[in-house]
Amino acid sequence: MIEKFQKIKNNYNPALFDLLCGVIASTFFSAFIYFEHFDITIKIVNTIFGLMALSMLLYMPKRALLVAGFFIGLFWFYWIGYSFKYNGVGYMEPLITILFAIVYMLFFGILALTNSVALRAVLLFCLSFIEPFDFNWLQIELLFVESYLGIFKYHLFLILLALSLPNYIKKRYKFTPLLLLALTINFNPPVNKEAPLKIKLVATDIKQDQKWEKRNLSATIELIFREIEDAKNSGYDIVVLPESVFPFYMNKAPLIIEKLKTLSYDIAIVAGSLLSEENMHYNVTYIFNNGHYEVAKKLVLVPFGEYIPLPKFAQKFINDFFFAGASDFKTADKATDFIIKNVKFRNAICYEATCQEIYEGNVNFVIAISNNAWFAPSIEPTLQKLLMKYYARKNKTTIYHSANYRGTSVIK
Repeated sequence: MIEKFQKIKNNYNPALFDLLCGVIASTFFSAFIYFEHFDITIKIVNTIFGLMALSMLLYMPKRALLVAGFFIGLFWFYWIGYSFKYNGVGYMEPLITILFAIVYMLFFGILALTNSVALRAVLLFCLSFIEPFDFNWLQIELLFVESYLGIFKYHLFLILLALSLPNYIKKRYKFTPLLLLALTINFNPPVNKEAPLKIKLVATDIKQDQKWEKRNLSATIELIFREIEDAKNSGYDIVVLPESVFPFYMNKAPLIIEKLKTLSYDIAIVAGSLLSEENMHYNVTYIFNNGHYEVAKKLVLVPFGEYIPLPKFAQKFINDFFFAGASDFKTADKATDFIIKNVKFRNAICYEATCQEIYEGNVNFVIAISNNAWFAPSIEPTLQKLLMKYYARKNKTTIYHSANYRGTSVIK
């Protein structure tokens, strides 16, 4: 098959051919995100596109692999730099976009080290375990989360086996290995349970550049308490509000805490805010229930957003120069569970709801809160939702997700 690509390439401008192959492969690899973004779910299309994307990565010319990796990084993560303007370094936005494109060009460029289809299949499977800079949002199995195929590692192994073996079989039986794809069909999708409680998920749409302005604080607090009162009057057991919906250090606002404790006799309240403790800052969830409250600290921080995944000597410089000292949040030692009306929930704040660490142990229900306004407008909430589906289905967990900007939903 690689030889066929080469013959076609020789009949055209080689550079143009490599560019075209790379763009087509990256489009197949990314299309399911954009379909989902516009509420289009066609499983057969996602299945075919996913298989086509992986096939092209196995068979196409070396330079085309570099092009594909570059555009995959661009199509998936063009929005990463959006948040930099809120730290006063907006000029970094295009540089970060290009940087991520280059990172994934090198990531998939590993496949270009060989023309062997079998070795590329092995390398691609190995890449599914690698997370550049601890950032795990490119999961190769995610291509099939809204398809007819499975999303476990053994499914990916069988898919790559089925796609690579035809290169080594004589013409008469060449495509017989594709029958292996039948073993990857998701005949029995997991049925996730729903919590036996009435849960109100609040969706807000507060722009990031307005969120932390003191002049908007009164209106924000009024909005929050109005949502809580509406949920209480509608008979909900729990109301869930987004990450940092209270845009201040809650533990330094005793009047707000007392009011929420009083309301919690009638309805449990889960809300995001900040915690300042012993000169350390935490991105946290506050859980108010029956006149008491507890604080759930974040377990997994966002690379380059809340911590710098680089050696110590580089961390302080980058944090001070690019993030104005803001990327210095601390973490919990372990995931936090809390119980409301005899039902156990696992806490998750934004990025960590897309990390396997949150789902370790016996986790049936997750309450996740996010602030996606950092990346508005973009596909980021869509990609986050797809990743949550991926982890929810892998772990048979139901996620109750409340977000600012987009993404509020029950995910299973």
